Formats: sequence, C-alpha cells, structure tokens
Amino acid sequence: MVKSVTVAGIDCGTNSIRLKVSRVDENGVEDIVPRILRVVRLGQDVDKTRRFADEALERAYGAAREFADVLAEHPVDGIRFVATSATRDAENREEFENGIEKILGVRPEVIPGTEEADLSFLGATSIVHREVEAPYLVVDLGGGSTELVLGGDGVTYPSTQVEAAFSMNIGSVRMTERHLKNDPPTEAQIAEAVDDIDAHIDEAFGTVPAGKARTIIGVSGTVTTMTALAMGLTEYDHTAVDGARCTLKDAYAVDDRFLRMPREERLTYKTIHPGRVDVVGGGALVWNRVLAKVSEAAYADHGQRIDSFMASEHGLLDGIVLDYGRRLLAAR
Repeated sequence: MVKSVTVAGIDCGTNSIRLKVSRVDENGVEDIVPRILRVVRLGQDVDKTRRFADEALERAYGAAREFADVLAEHPVDGIRFVATSATRDAENREEFENGIEKILGVRPEVIPGTEEADLSFLGATSIVHREVEAPYLVVDLGGGSTELVLGGDGVTYPSTQVEAAFSMNIGSVRMTERHLKNDPPTEAQIAEAVDDIDAHIDEAFGTVPAGKARTIIGVSGTVTTMTALAMGLTEYDHTAVDGARCTLKDAYAVDDRFLRMPREERLTYKTIHPGRVDVVGGGALVWNRVLAKVSEAAYADHGQRIDSFMASEHGLLDGIVLDYGRRLLAAR
C-alpha cells in the first residue's frame, strides 16, 4: 500500500493569498481542494510605510477565516503557511502572525527570497515534460518580489534541482505604488520604472547566469493573466493557460497595451481578476523587461535568442505542498 499524507499549503504574497489541500505520496500530488485564491492586497503601501495597513490586515484575516472553514471540512495531517515579500518588509509583521495563528492555529513562516525561489522552481518544474528544453529559467513574478531561478540542465542539475536563484525586490504592486502613480502612467513614470527594474535585473544576473536558459517558465497571476490576454481569451481559463506557449512578440504587444490602458477600460476585461486591475500594468512592465533581458543574455551566451515562454499555473503554492508533504512522509 502506498503511504500518503494530506497537507494544506497556504501562500500569502503581497497581493493575494492562496490555499490548496492535497494528498501527497511517492508518486506525486493529488488535489483534494484545488487552489482557492483571494486578492487581499496585504502589501498595500508597505513599500512606503514599512507597515501593514489595518484594512489590509482585516482583508487577510477575512480570507484566513474562509480558509479555516474549508479546513474544518477537510482534515489534514499538517498545514504550512508561507508568507513572502510584504511580510518580510513589514515592521508590524508580528501582529499579522499572531492574528493568523489565532484563526488557523498555525503561525506564518516568513521565508527568505532564496527559499521562495527554490519552492517556486520545484512547483513549476514538477509538471515539465521532456520536450521542454533545459535548462529552465523559472520567473515567479509577484506583487512585491520577483524570483529568477535557473536549473534543470539534465546533467549536473536534474529537472527539479536549482543551480542559481535571486529574489528581486520588484513586483506588480511595488512598481505601481513606487512609479506608476498616474492612470494611465506617463511616459516619464514608465521610463523611471524601467530604469528601476533593469537595475534589479542586472543585479540578479550577477548571481543567476540567465543566459544559459533555453526555456523560460513564467508563473504567478501577472504572467498567467497577460498570457490569457495574449491568447485572446474573453474569460480566464486556467486549463487553457497552463502549459501554453506565448511568443515574446505577442507578450510585448499585450503588455504594452495594458500598461497604457485606462483603468475604466481594463475593468471591462473579464480575463483580469478585479483585484489585479490596478496593478496589472506594473506587473506587465516587469514581465516585459525580464523577457527582453533574458532573451538578450541567451543570445550573448549561446547565439540564440529565446523567442517564447511557457506559462504555468504551478508555482510556489505547488512547491510548498509537495515539499511539505515529502518531509512529512520522510518523518514517518
């Protein structure tokens, strides 16, 4: 009989919080409760104030209460609650941790960017097929940070092993609040944001040899949303987006369009989650610059530009569940 454990993973980022309940065994992961996502904007103004706003905390607690109701109906062997960029930066994070522990009975684990990168890579590559050319560069573009993770060359680094990773302090919420203050943003604001983003990418490339990549895998709400828009979907369909290939040419066009689009027009697109409408342009700009810089680095490294990427619905949350489940199985 195959041994298994049932675990709940919670990924609390700068913009959204997600829950997934899964059964994990030696063969992989089987979802019991597929991903539930709530946009709570926990990182509201954290880049400026270094504190969680009271209303942001209440939104996060409301989502946690909803998750507690779900978990009451689906008993688990363990829960791992992971908090990332905004919580790393907030001076009053203990208040948040205490509130979550009171609701869910588990204390948030504030992980460093390097561990976030490792878990994102594990989740993103857990479903990669052999026809996808290695090495892979996984880009996890969040609200407050963006992780670049290189690995899986098939020789020195197996498909789920990381060679190098770097967490950049840029994301959809952070860039919007820091630079893109008009709606739509001015060309001067966009230029300032590009300079900021490029400086972070250049720093990251000092640690991550991104030019070695043969395949870019993009995960997170920004990437999957912009991919859905590039595909022409009128409503978001995760089954259509997961694993989809998108050319960089199409990505640049749709990213530029929505970056410069007024909010009233963005609201008419059902493909965009209402909680992302205000920050999707900032995320699209980060994504554009990462794609362009990685493609240039690949050409410099091996004379071939990367002209497309793969979108994945599997990322940090999947890595949290798989890693935690494996560790519980090993302990048994």
